[in-house]
Amino acid sequence: MEAGNRIAAAASLVPVPTISSSGTLGRHLARRLVQIGVRDVFSVPGDFNLTLLDHLIDEPELNLVGCCNELNAGYAADGYARAKGVGACVVTFTVGGLSVLNAIAGAYSENLPVICIVGGPNSNDYGTNRILHHTIGLPDFTQELRCFQTITCTQAVVNNLDDAHELIDTAISTALKESKPAYISISCNLPGIPHPTFAREPVPFFLAPKVSNELGLEAAVEAAAEFLNRAVKPVIIGGPKLRVSRAQQAFVDLADACGYPIAVMPSGKGLVPEHHRHFIGTYWGAVSTSFCGEIVESADAYMFVGPIFNDYSSVGYSLLIKKEKSIVVQPNRVTIGNGPSFGWVFMTDFLTALAKKLKKNSTAMENYSRIYVPPGIALKREKEEPLRVNILFKHIQEMLSGNTAVIAETGDSWFNCQKLILPENCGYEFQMQYGSIGWSVGATLGYAQAAKNKRVIACIGYGSRYLYHDKMWTEEHYFLINNGGYTIEVEIHDGPYNVIKNWDYTGLVNAIHNGEGKCWTAKVKTEEELVEAIATATGAHSESLCFIEVLVHKDDTSKELLEWGSRVSAANSRPPNPQ
Repeated sequence: MEAGNRIAAAASLVPVPTISSSGTLGRHLARRLVQIGVRDVFSVPGDFNLTLLDHLIDEPELNLVGCCNELNAGYAADGYARAKGVGACVVTFTVGGLSVLNAIAGAYSENLPVICIVGGPNSNDYGTNRILHHTIGLPDFTQELRCFQTITCTQAVVNNLDDAHELIDTAISTALKESKPAYISISCNLPGIPHPTFAREPVPFFLAPKVSNELGLEAAVEAAAEFLNRAVKPVIIGGPKLRVSRAQQAFVDLADACGYPIAVMPSGKGLVPEHHRHFIGTYWGAVSTSFCGEIVESADAYMFVGPIFNDYSSVGYSLLIKKEKSIVVQPNRVTIGNGPSFGWVFMTDFLTALAKKLKKNSTAMENYSRIYVPPGIALKREKEEPLRVNILFKHIQEMLSGNTAVIAETGDSWFNCQKLILPENCGYEFQMQYGSIGWSVGATLGYAQAAKNKRVIACIGYGSRYLYHDKMWTEEHYFLINNGGYTIEVEIHDGPYNVIKNWDYTGLVNAIHNGEGKCWTAKVKTEEELVEAIATATGAHSESLCFIEVLVHKDDTSKELLEWGSRVSAANSRPPNPQ
């Protein structure tokens, strides 16, 4: 079941009201998390959240996953939300809350409902002018709250049992409706106290479906159909907001109905099926996959569904597209060329209705078929030649199936993973809007916990792995591409700060593992060693965490990164406008 549908189904469950002797705030929160689909909560203990953690542990359907720091707990909740539809983390007041901020900001940028729960001060301390530890030394307890207000869609400070039920449920339901993180602070002395409002199972809440304005929807569909039906060679491009709109199936149905070629923006990879007969690749301006950019930019009409046009996705604002040729479909708005913009029109409703109005037009698809030249030159290398990154990704491609998922770290892994062809049902995740280096390490943990039926393959650059270390779970493949520095930064603007100390990563992973569970590591320098390592990882150690450190030359980068980096550098270095 699609993650979004799981949330909707969970939110509409009607549990049988039964009297419970454990009618406490902690019990209610634990049950509510279970009800919305959370089974794993990522946490870092601190004195303000310990009692709350006791109640989460007592919930038989919840698993508490301890993390080594709050930032990685937040990243893990982010990865979990990508696979499951919603995630949760628990940290302690201020010293933990401020540490998790960066991860929650990333989840906000990616439209992920992450429930961030903070164990707060004793309820008796509010308004007393006391100074508490874990704070900045002022009697004002609102610093943490004020920080979270800009990166969450709702905030609840629970320091009174009388309205705790309402505050918690409102925060959780708002996060699900808005597909954004929520902040909930719970006073440390409240989780275990019985209260009449918690004497029964959680009262079910109903997430009202978003329904388009009928007149606006009709007008938007008519205008879009007229625009596209008069075009000679239209195309459709899927973007990252397909996820938040839960419109992936409607997108496919539209493509089936109209016959247009479909492409994907880089941050939308994994949301559009690449096995579809009309799929032509990634549209990313100058660094698009072969033959895709030419078809999109030569079209006389293009419909972008759920796009984000930032400096990264536009390759330094260099896309050769024109507003007058475009239809932009956002989660709740449709804009047609330079003309009208229709609000309160939701993406799924629009795509479904539009599919019934479009004429079949395969012209652009036929053009693509004419110019497309399949890869014909196999990658060659000399025996014992130092391993190249393109050889590595040839072997990663062969590992992919419907039972795998790829996590791509910020850096050159963006570009190399973008060229992977995803089999049907193969998962794919990366964080392009926020682009936090090190995100993938925690996100892999969370994603693997949520998608236990998939083997997760994490592709992580040396600089990213340098930043973050945490628990690594079983049945994951980590490919650490060790080229000695921050390669993506080198291609934007080089300097001595991009060279960092090399570590013995396989030794470090073994030290963290310390004989607990199943873990296997390898260090490879040639293709022969890589082939042997992959065979071992997928064979004898198929049920273990496998960490393969791949040693490559410091200047071994994708051609796409070279092009992209120069254009982003040019955008960053524009001189100030004349005053």
